Amino acid sequence: MSKANFKIGDVQIGLDAPLFVMAGPCVIESKTTTLDIANRLVEIGQRTEVPVIFKASFDKANRSSISSFRGPGLEEGLEILAAVRNQTNLPVMTDVHEPAQAAAVSEVVDCLQVPAFLCRQTDLLVACGRTGKPVNVKKGQFLSPADMKNVVEKIRGCGNSQIILTERGTFFGYNRLVNDMTAIETMKELDCPVVFDATHSTQQPGGLGNASAGRPEFAPILAKAAVAAGAGGLFIEVHTEPEKAKSDAACIMPIDWLEDLLKVCRQIFKIAHR
Repeated sequence: MSKANFKIGDVQIGLDAPLFVMAGPCVIESKTTTLDIANRLVEIGQRTEVPVIFKASFDKANRSSISSFRGPGLEEGLEILAAVRNQTNLPVMTDVHEPAQAAAVSEVVDCLQVPAFLCRQTDLLVACGRTGKPVNVKKGQFLSPADMKNVVEKIRGCGNSQIILTERGTFFGYNRLVNDMTAIETMKELDCPVVFDATHSTQQPGGLGNASAGRPEFAPILAKAAVAAGAGGLFIEVHTEPEKAKSDAACIMPIDWLEDLLKVCRQIFKIAHR
């Protein structure tokens, strides 16, 4: 059996598994807002037949400005994620920024995520791998897809082969990301399922000076292209009121767009995998 076949909650993950989506707000803003978005995602998942993994961060340690909202922190954040998991039955995923956080986070979530800027941090990768939980690693904006081989080997060296790699754009000059869709196939050759981050790929890092700019209207275009290119899943940050989002407001996607987008992507996925 391929190393790539495993589950996150009840969601089948693998090179030949059905399309799935990782979705949620960038950061946990409040319990009420988080649960509201999660409940909307349950309904969307049921109507589109695309399994949903809920994602939200308890801390955003790489905000552009020292004054930017970072989230509720580890303890309160994990309590809210546990509430999401218990009340919606969605599997949950969150970022881990420091090795010391991994064990505590793994007791609550179904998948640990390593942020793109931290994807080369050996101690962090090893700590996440040693939890035995699935690990989603975002490809650094500064790495080639082939360079992710070393990242994968660090986690597999811990005896953990439940690894997902996420493409989220590559730096192209200042304040600009581009997507090389051949990166999806290149990373799949590492025997890992590959997810495409449609919203962060539209980000313009630091484009507003004290925050990142973005073009969320391009997210649906990129998502459809990525599924056609072979992505097994999508990562899409969504919000019920994007203009009020406390993190990534410039590139987060309105949740109202998600249902129609997933329906189209599911059809593209079927054609691409015939």
